[in-house]
Order: sequence, then structure tokens, then C-alpha cells
Amino acid sequence: MTYEIALLPGDGIGVEVVDATLPLLEAAADRHGFSVETTRYGWGSERYLEEGSMMPDDAIETLEPYDAILLGAVGHPDIPDHLTLRGMMLPIRKAFDQQVCKRPSVLFEGVESPLRGYEGGDIDFVVYRENTEGEYADIGGHEHRGYGHEVAVQTAIYTRAGTEAIVRAAFEEATERDGHLTNVTKSNAQAYGMVFWDQVVEEVAEEYPEVEVDRLLVDAASMDLVRRPDEFDVIVASNLFGDILTDIGAIVSGSMGLAPSANINVEGHSPSMFEPVHGSAPDITGQGVANPLATVLSVSMLYDHLGEEAAAADLWDAVAEQLADGDAPRTPDLGGESGTTAVVDDLRSRL
Repeated sequence: MTYEIALLPGDGIGVEVVDATLPLLEAAADRHGFSVETTRYGWGSERYLEEGSMMPDDAIETLEPYDAILLGAVGHPDIPDHLTLRGMMLPIRKAFDQQVCKRPSVLFEGVESPLRGYEGGDIDFVVYRENTEGEYADIGGHEHRGYGHEVAVQTAIYTRAGTEAIVRAAFEEATERDGHLTNVTKSNAQAYGMVFWDQVVEEVAEEYPEVEVDRLLVDAASMDLVRRPDEFDVIVASNLFGDILTDIGAIVSGSMGLAPSANINVEGHSPSMFEPVHGSAPDITGQGVANPLATVLSVSMLYDHLGEEAAAADLWDAVAEQLADGDAPRTPDLGGESGTTAVVDDLRSRL
């Protein structure tokens, strides 16, 4: 079996971590009797600065045939973030109907949480974030620019199809984990979209009577992720709220450098996209110290999505084993002094 993988290293350390991770991607495939063929596309902020767009006009058609996409990072200090996000990541997520964003937060053994009293294994939850609509829908406008009556309107969109897709995926995950789902909204203040979201959760919950469902407002959920993260199992949230909660989850679990994610097309008619959460990190670009582990874990999620569970487990277990080894190389974000290459070389030896 050969899988075709599109590589979008993107910007900053995204290029570094994708390049560093490729040997591990190939080694895990070789070990389990399948192969991968990768095609690299140099799209991103440098292309925007040179040509005025981050991707070519036929980018979606180019990516459509691939089995999966591996993205590094998007962002550049000379380009406003809303332009880079809308120039690459959001168009791909929406064009390929990647409705489900799955982001696990795990405190691995050997990693120190900034929260007192938590050790390896104490924090282990996953956030299911709606990924193609909600607060990130490109609906609105900006009128009377520069005048005293200037106005900007941003509209959040919640469709039944999109909401049911993410909610049902979260319930399915809860049945495979501890059977506990937390629904996070702000329905006390947003009386239409968020109340509708809660309604859909209640309807879908009837299909999963074995799953215990809690409801939290997003402000309370943010607080509780800091004071009692060990009590969460599966969280389901809208696009914006899921984005915020997963950054909190990454930090309480030790580092943004350990946070993988999957943007999943649940029906399988288009490729899904996998990426580390950490961003392009221009402050450390070119220094060779970027943590590659979030990318390795994202590749693990990619293989799991393709049905190559053994290869996925090998990569995940190698990361866990390395982090638990006090003598293993670590990048500065984890308190070490090693570089990207040393971490990857050590992982390769563990494979």
C-alpha cells in the first residue's frame, strides 16, 4: 500500500519541523510494510510577499487527490495574522469539509506541568472543535471606513449539519474513552447560535445514553482547565471556543511543542489535514531548537486516520518513551538544551 501525502511546510519553524520529521514518517511506514510518497509545496507567507497570495488559484484542485496533508505552520511577522489564516488554512479546511478538529492534550510522563501536583498521566483529554463555520465563518462586512460612524459586522454561523457532525464525532470518542463529555458554550449570552448548539447536543445525547454529559460556559471551562484539568475527558466546542481551550490544554500539559491536531473530513471524500498547533514561532526560526514532537504526534494521528494503527502507535510510543527518559535530548521549551535534530535522531533510534 502506498499513500500520497502532500507536504505544506509553510512558514517559520513549520519548515524546520516538517523537514526533520520526514525520516520518522518514512521509517514508521517501512517498519509496517507500507510506503508513503510525499510531494512538497512551497506555499505560504514568502509566496504572499512575492506574488500576493499564499497559494496558487488551483491549490485546492492540486491537493484534492492526496490521501492526507501534513501542514507545518502559517504566520509571518510582516503579514497580519488574519491574512495568513484566511490565505491558506481556512480555505483548505472549508474546501475539504474538514468539519472536525481533534486536539488531544496529554501530560506525558517526564514532562512538568506548570500546575502544581500533576504528574505524567494525570492530564489526558481531547477537544473536539468545530472547524469550518461558527465564529470563523467569513460572513460580515466593514463599512464607512475612517469615519466616525465606521462599523464592522462579524456573523457566526451554526448549521445543523456542521453542528451535528462535530457533536456526534465527540460522542463517538467519548464512548471509546471514559464516557464523559463536556459541552462548552456561552448560551447565557448568545441566545441563538449557542442555544441551538446546546439543543443539538441534547438531541444527539439521546443516541448515546452511556455517555455522561456536563455543560459548562466557556469562561468557567477555561477556569476549570487550569484548576482541575484531570477531570476532563472529551470536550466539544465551537470553532472559537475550541481554539482557545486547546491552547490552554497545551500549556497545562507542558508545552505548545507537544500539541498535535487533526482536521478531519469525516465522510472521507476529501483529504484530512494534520498539523502541530504551535504556529510559525518567528522568534526561534532558524535557530535549530524548534520542538518537533508536536509534528511527530500529528503524523501519528495522520497514520491512525489512514488505518495504519500500528505505525501510529509506534510514533506515539516513541515520543512517550523519549519524554519519560530523563537522559534523552530535549528542546528548550521542555527545559533542555538540545536541538531539533538531536531529538529526531533519538526518536529514530527508538523506532
